[in-house]
Amino acid sequence: MATGSTIRIDLASPTPAYRQIANAVRAELVAGAFQPGDQLPTVRQLAMDLGVHHNTVAEAYRLLCEEGWLDMRRRHGVTVRSRQAPAPAPSAQDAFARRLQELAAEASAEGLATTTIAETLRSLALRLLTRTSATED
Repeated sequence: MATGSTIRIDLASPTPAYRQIANAVRAELVAGAFQPGDQLPTVRQLAMDLGVHHNTVAEAYRLLCEEGWLDMRRRHGVTVRSRQAPAPAPSAQDAFARRLQELAAEASAEGLATTTIAETLRSLALRLLTRTSATED
């Protein structure tokens, strides 16, 4: 499966590798790259593809299992679960806005132009809206 080839991790990043893996897989799941019942690479295969210890991938998969995205059973592999969106916590919108501000500030500090940051956010929003309207039809 192409998951390992689309995930990129930065071992020099302050973000732990397992978190980077979980974030990348979650982004693919949210984007609709996988359907319920699809198999993901095994823990060992993804670990080899990324050049990390298998426990790192196992921790990422465990996190996604806890969030309801994956089903991981010994000798049965890792499959995508059917998942209903949870009701947002009252503080979710504030936390989301704060996180976006932090990401935009990081991008700006790394030299990205404000227009590039804004265009990227617009593009992501349009993709989400397009995907959402397609699933409602």
